[in-house]
Amino acid sequence: MGIVEEAHNVKVLGTGVQNLVLAHGFGTDQSVWKHLIPHLVDNYRVVLYDNMGAGTTNPEYFDFERYSTLEGHAYDLLAILEELQIESCIFVGHSVSAMIGAIASISRPDLFSKLVMISASPRYLNDVDYYGGFEQEDLDQLFEAMRSNYKAWCSGFAPLAVGGDMDSVAVQEFSRTLFNMRPDIALSVGQTIFQCDMRQILGLVTVPCHIIQSMKDLAVPVVVSEYLHQNLGGESIVEVMSSDGHLPQLSSPDAVIPVLLRHIRFDIAV
Repeated sequence: MGIVEEAHNVKVLGTGVQNLVLAHGFGTDQSVWKHLIPHLVDNYRVVLYDNMGAGTTNPEYFDFERYSTLEGHAYDLLAILEELQIESCIFVGHSVSAMIGAIASISRPDLFSKLVMISASPRYLNDVDYYGGFEQEDLDQLFEAMRSNYKAWCSGFAPLAVGGDMDSVAVQEFSRTLFNMRPDIALSVGQTIFQCDMRQILGLVTVPCHIIQSMKDLAVPVVVSEYLHQNLGGESIVEVMSSDGHLPQLSSPDAVIPVLLRHIRFDIAV
């Protein structure tokens, strides 16, 4: 196993010929895909990894300057693909990883046959003629809460992000992976994500994109999926699911997995 693979806890499962890369969002790790993986391993070579800063990675490897932009994570993704000698893959990115995949695909479109984006947003802050869902004041309060008592913040944020039942297994699972992050790293990653603005690069994405999101999502209003669809440079398709929450693959697997499988298996009709 190479250095990059080891640092990101890379796992390769399944026997298929086609490569499928699963990339998790903020506050989780590769375990967020546990309900989906059994449906993939017979048909794909499935690559799982953890973003640097996830609670499962070594905090010593977290470079605050490198990861102050999403490009740092995109370089990591390209390094993983290179180390695994992957020449083409279907990339499934959840939350921030959808944007990380988009950035990576701009510099190396040949490596990605398509991007499946789950709960993706190019910008979380509202702007003139753009609704991202948050005002700067909301984010400042969120960061302050993370700073002052990280554990308490995790307990409050997890049910809001997951949606639905406050005592659900999905809420407990997200609370666990969120709390596993080192607080200063979580704050830094959170600030990078929530303050990012990727709108200007969307037109440079030429790889086909499948945009999937929940009807109700604390972090990503439904209009954002339509914004992505209108502004991405290549072919794209949108599906808004009846699910609730930002981690639908974890909280509503029975409803969401068939949708994901359909988008993974079938290409956009051009």
